[in-house]
Amino acid sequence: MRRTASPLLKTKLFVPESKGRLVQRERLLDSISEGFRLGTRLVAVVAPAGYGKSTLLAQWANRAGMPCAWLSVDARDNDPARFWRYFTASIASALPEQHRRQFEANCQLQDGVSTYTFLDALISGLPEETEHKHAFALLLDDLHEITDHSILDGLSYLFDYMPNSMHVLLSSRSELTILGIKRLANSEAMAVGMDQLQFTASETESLFRMANGELQTEWSPVQLDELQQKTEGWITGLQLLSLSYRSSNNESLMDLASGEETLISDYLFQEVLHLLSSDVQDFLLRTSVLSRMDAPACNALTGRTDGGQQLDELQRLNLFLIPLDGTRTWFRYHHLFAQFLQGQLRRRDEKAYAAMHRAAGLHFSEIGAMEDAIDHLFEAGEIMLAIQALERHLPAALSQGDLSTLLNWFRRIPEACSLTLELSLLHAFLLVLAGDLERSGRVLEQLEEEIDRLSPSSRQDQLRSSLLFVRSNLVFLNGDFAGWLASSEKVRDHLAPDNPVYYQFDYNRQEPYVRRTSLGMKGKLSEDTEKVGKLFIEVLEGHGWKNSLLHLYVKQCLAEGYYEWNRLVDCRELLMQLRNSDRLRETPGLLIPVLLTEARLHAAEGKSALAYHTLDEAAEAAAACIPDGGRWDRYVRAVRSNLYLRDGRLGEAKKELVPLHIGSGSKPVYSRETEFLALVRLLGRQRKEVEALPMLELLKLQAEREQQIASRVEITCLQALLEAQRGQRMHAFSLIEEALVLGKDNDYRRTFVDEGADMQLLLKAYLADRYNVRASASDSDDQGLEQLGPLLDYVEKLIHAFPGTPDIPALQRNLPVLNLLEPLSSKELLLLEQLRLGATNKQMAAALGLTEGTIRVYLSRLYEKLGVSTRTQALVKTQSLPLSGK
Repeated sequence: MRRTASPLLKTKLFVPESKGRLVQRERLLDSISEGFRLGTRLVAVVAPAGYGKSTLLAQWANRAGMPCAWLSVDARDNDPARFWRYFTASIASALPEQHRRQFEANCQLQDGVSTYTFLDALISGLPEETEHKHAFALLLDDLHEITDHSILDGLSYLFDYMPNSMHVLLSSRSELTILGIKRLANSEAMAVGMDQLQFTASETESLFRMANGELQTEWSPVQLDELQQKTEGWITGLQLLSLSYRSSNNESLMDLASGEETLISDYLFQEVLHLLSSDVQDFLLRTSVLSRMDAPACNALTGRTDGGQQLDELQRLNLFLIPLDGTRTWFRYHHLFAQFLQGQLRRRDEKAYAAMHRAAGLHFSEIGAMEDAIDHLFEAGEIMLAIQALERHLPAALSQGDLSTLLNWFRRIPEACSLTLELSLLHAFLLVLAGDLERSGRVLEQLEEEIDRLSPSSRQDQLRSSLLFVRSNLVFLNGDFAGWLASSEKVRDHLAPDNPVYYQFDYNRQEPYVRRTSLGMKGKLSEDTEKVGKLFIEVLEGHGWKNSLLHLYVKQCLAEGYYEWNRLVDCRELLMQLRNSDRLRETPGLLIPVLLTEARLHAAEGKSALAYHTLDEAAEAAAACIPDGGRWDRYVRAVRSNLYLRDGRLGEAKKELVPLHIGSGSKPVYSRETEFLALVRLLGRQRKEVEALPMLELLKLQAEREQQIASRVEITCLQALLEAQRGQRMHAFSLIEEALVLGKDNDYRRTFVDEGADMQLLLKAYLADRYNVRASASDSDDQGLEQLGPLLDYVEKLIHAFPGTPDIPALQRNLPVLNLLEPLSSKELLLLEQLRLGATNKQMAAALGLTEGTIRVYLSRLYEKLGVSTRTQALVKTQSLPLSGK
C-alpha cells in the first residue's frame, strides 16, 4: 500500500553555492558568527532590493560550521499548510538522524489543529544544545513575501520559544517588527540593516579589481572611492557599473551613480543588455516571466532547443542567474533583474508578455507542476485555461490541505467571469472545509436562489444534491443536527451529487481514530450524531457511493461511536462491512483506525489472542504505508502496550514503547497524544505518578485548546486514577467527577471501562462517597442533590458495564475505605498489585528489578501494615480497597 507524499520543490530548500566572482563579506560574516557565539539566536538582515541579503545568507551558510536549513520564501507560501510543510521539511534536513526521526514524529501536520499546538510539537521535537553538538541554523530568505498574519504570529511564537540549539538568520526587504519580541527584549536578536550591508571602499575596490569575465577595471583608487560614496555602497548598482562601464566613459558613469536606485538600476540594466547579442537579449526577455527555469522550460518559451546552452552562457557572463540546486539544473534570475526584464518585455510588446506566461502555464501543466501552471495562466489573462487547470489540480491540492492556495486562486477569478454553478459549489465546499462558516453560508444562499431559477432538469437535481451535500458538511462544524434532520426526507432524495470530488476527500491523514477528526466531531456523541451518520450511510449506499471515502469514514465514525457506547455488536457489524471494502487497503487513515478499533473490540470481548493478531495485521499495514508508516506504527505500538498492561504483562508493555523514543523526561505533544497516554499508563503501573501527572497536565491543556472531547475525558480519567493511586482521595474524586460530567453529556462508556478494575474501584468509591454526602445533606441542598442524581445514575450504569459486575441493586452503597496505621509506599503498592496478579516471589523480583530476598522483606512489611500474616489474607483484606484514603 503506497501513499503519495505531498510534493515539495527541492529548489526551495537548496542552500545556494557561495562560489564565483563574489566579494566575501568578511566583516558581516564575522559579526553574525560572533553574535551567535555570544548568545544571539535571531539575526534579521533587512534592506531594500539589491543590497546582497541573499548572498550574505548563502555565504554565511557555506562557512557556518554547523548544519544549515534553508527555505526560499515566495508569495505562494502564504498558505499556512504549504508554509509549515516546507518549514518543517527544511528544518528536518539539518537535523542528525536520531533527532530527525523524533522531529518528524512530532511535526505531522494536523488538520484542524491550531498553529500553536502544532508549533509546541515542533519545538518539542528540536534537540536541546549540548556543548554545541546539536546546534543548527535556519535561514529564511525573502521573508517579506509572507503577509499572512497567522504565519507571522506563528513564527513570532516559534522564535520566542525555540531552544538554544536553533539559530535563525532571515532576510527581508521590510521590517518585521512582530518577530522574536522576547528575543529582542533579552538582547538575543540582532539586526543587520542597509547601512551595514552597503559596500565599504575596500569592498568596492575588491569588486572592481577582481576578474569579471573578459572585463578588467582600469579605475584609480580615487575614482573607486568616489564611486562608492556616490552609490552609497548599493551593491547591485556597483555590480551593474562593473559590467557596463566599457560601453560608456568613466565620467558619464560617475554621473549616473546618484539619484533613485530604481532609476539607476533600470538604466544600468539597459546598459548591460546592450552589451549582449540579440539572441541572448531575446532569450532573457522571453524567459524573464519564469520564477524558476530549467532548459525545457526555457525552450517552451523561446521556441528553440538551445535552452541549456543559453543558461550556460549566462552563468559564464555572471549575469544575475542564481542556481537553485546542486546540479545546476534549475535557476532563477535576480529579483531586480527579472523585474527589469519583465518591464522591458511589457513595454516592447504587452501581448508577448502575456504569450510568455501562457506558454509557461501550458508547459508546467504538461509536466504536472500545476501550481506554477495556474499562476502563469492567471498572469497571462487566460482565465478559462486557469480555471481548467484549477479544476484538474483541485483534488490533489485538497489532499495536501492547501485550502488557502485554492481559495486565493478563486479570488483571482474576475467577477465578470461567471463560474459554472458546479464550480461555484466546489468553491463553497472549500470555504466549508476551511471553516469559513459565515462566507460559505452566504455563498450557498446565493447559489440556492440561482439553482431554484433553473428549469426543472437532471442538472438542477444534481445541483440541488451538491448544494445539500455541502450544507450537510456544515453540520459537522456548526453542530446543527436538529435543523438538518428536520429536512431528512429532502436529504434522502437529494444528498448524492455525481461529482466524485465531494466523496473522495481524505478526512484523516494522521489520527488513530476517526472520531478525533472534525468529521468525527472531535469525540462528540449523541443520538443526533447517530441519526446523521446512519442517514448519510443510507443515502450514499442507495445512490451508488458505497465505496466512496466519505461513506467509509462516516461508517467508521459510527463504529467507533458504538464501541464507546459499549454497543459492541453494532460496532462489530460495521467493522465487518468496512473490512470488505476495496478502498480500505489504500487509505491508511481509514485502515489503521478500523484495525485498532477491531483489536480493542476483541480485547473488550475477552479475546486477547485475536486482539494481538489484529494488531500484528495493523503493524504490517503500517509498514506498507509510504512514506508515513512510522506514524501509524507508533499508534499500533501504543495500543499494544495498553493491552499488555491490561493483561499484566508489564515487561512487554515497556518493551513495546522503547522504539517510540519517549520517556519520563519527554515533553508530551498533541500530535503524539496516543503514545504519551500509553507511556503514562506504564508509568502509573510502575508507581511513578510524580512523573506521569505533569505529562497529563500538559496534554490536557492541549486537548482543551483543540476542543477534543475524547481526549479530555480519557486524560482526566487517568489523572483521577493516578491521584487515587497515590492516596489523594478528594482530588481523585474531583477529577473523576469532571470526567463523568463530560462523559455523561456524550454517554461515554468504554473510556471508563477499558481502564479496568482500578477504574471500577474508583467509581464505586466515588459513588459511595456521594451517596454519603447525599444522605447527610440538609434540605437547603435539595437543588444540588437533584443535579447530582442523574450523574450518580450514570455512574451506576458505568459500574454495571464492567465485566463480571453484579446487578446494580446488589452493589454496596457505602463501600468501606481501608484505614491503615501507616500508608503504603510505592513499592508496597506495586507488590500488592503483583499479589493480585498471582505472581510468585521470583516473578515479582523480575518485574520490579529486585532480589527475591528484598521481595520477602517488602512482603513482610506489607503484611504488617495490613495486619495480616499470609498472602491470602492480604488479598482478601484489600479486595474491595478503592483508595488508600486521605
